[in-house]
Amino acid sequence: MGNSRVEIVVGLFLICGFLALGWLALRLGDIPWITESQSYTINAEFNNIAGVKVGADVQIAGVVVGKARRISLNEGKQAVVVMQIDHSIAIPVDSVASVKSQGIIGDKYIQITLGGDNTPYKPGDTIVDTESSVDLESLISKFAFGQVK
Repeated sequence: MGNSRVEIVVGLFLICGFLALGWLALRLGDIPWITESQSYTINAEFNNIAGVKVGADVQIAGVVVGKARRISLNEGKQAVVVMQIDHSIAIPVDSVASVKSQGIIGDKYIQITLGGDNTPYKPGDTIVDTESSVDLESLISKFAFGQVK
């Protein structure tokens, strides 16, 4: 009888452990059907997004409010970044999206500078007022070879 009681306790302990592990995986993981209910997507068009990768942070005033979910080219050969933004953040229609770098050679992220308009972007809208990535390597090479005017 003593062995079956130990086996039941060990079984319950394992079940609790697997449930806790599953809960943690759902909380920390990037499960689309969970994160979509807590966020919305908005697009931004850039001439150059060199260095921005899928999963890059989207920040407002240095606070991470979302992630870059997809990067593609549109018909006009501009880079389109689909950003997933926390649903509690309203982005006014006169806001500006910029590609920034954390430090000189750090990871690239998208910085949104909020405007003052009372009308927010709706899910799926596109920010067209953007500042593209600065290509530091081409600037250095132009400066080094005397092509800066």
